[in-house]
Amino acid sequence: MDIKELQKKAVEVRKGVIVGTHAAKSGHPGGSLSAADIFTYLFFEELNIDPANPDKPDRDRFVLSKGHTAPGYYAALANRGFFPVKDLETLRHTGSYLQGHPDKKHIPGVDMSSGSLGQGISAAVGMALSAKLSGDSYRVYTLLGDGEIQEGQVWEAAMFAGSRKLDNLAVIVDNNNLQIDGPIDQVCSPYPIDEKFKAFGFHVINIDGNDFNDIKKAFDEARATKGQPTAIIAKTVKGKGVSFMENQVGWHGKAPNDEEFEKAMAELDKIGGAI
Repeated sequence: MDIKELQKKAVEVRKGVIVGTHAAKSGHPGGSLSAADIFTYLFFEELNIDPANPDKPDRDRFVLSKGHTAPGYYAALANRGFFPVKDLETLRHTGSYLQGHPDKKHIPGVDMSSGSLGQGISAAVGMALSAKLSGDSYRVYTLLGDGEIQEGQVWEAAMFAGSRKLDNLAVIVDNNNLQIDGPIDQVCSPYPIDEKFKAFGFHVINIDGNDFNDIKKAFDEARATKGQPTAIIAKTVKGKGVSFMENQVGWHGKAPNDEEFEKAMAELDKIGGAI
């Protein structure tokens, strides 16, 4: 898929985030939008997956460690064909299988139930180790929030991954610099993120996480790296694609009202039409 096609898909993923959170009247649009390009590249280009056979044994595994950004994850899965896009309108509704955090028992394409921050990377490390022990060829990917990496468990998992040289593991940090209470460096700074992962034995790549050329180069480099796990530090814009949400901490966990919904969808339609 070429860059323009990926950009168009990313617009649809972003629309899905807005549709879902608006319908739910709750959820986390900011971090879903910042990671939309990463979700898009993973599910339309990078991952060895099959929507017709979500549990195929040789599939690549993906763990959304920052599970609260499920609206972006669900929008990518739906647009990739794992379930109907229309179902995004049921986000967080009673009886819907699309709850506020990913649930592997009920959602096709979800490899790990997640949401307790810091735990997703540990599950991904376990999956990567399992593949090594079993001689399986699948790769494991996990997406973390930059606020999430304030959790100590993240670094325990990183230490283990580095010491076991899990080169089938790619850790992506969505570095949008905002968490629920404000800028991450003001709440509890994890910087320098890249140097920390290097210290734990990772091959580290710094990219613009909203640029598909950068994203492609990073995943190609990660796949070619042997003897080390890879950490991709993706600098992104929280709320990317919706002007009034961009770089606004208030949109971490707030749903758009009817007027904001219309404005956001119009902006995304305009972006899509210009590609």
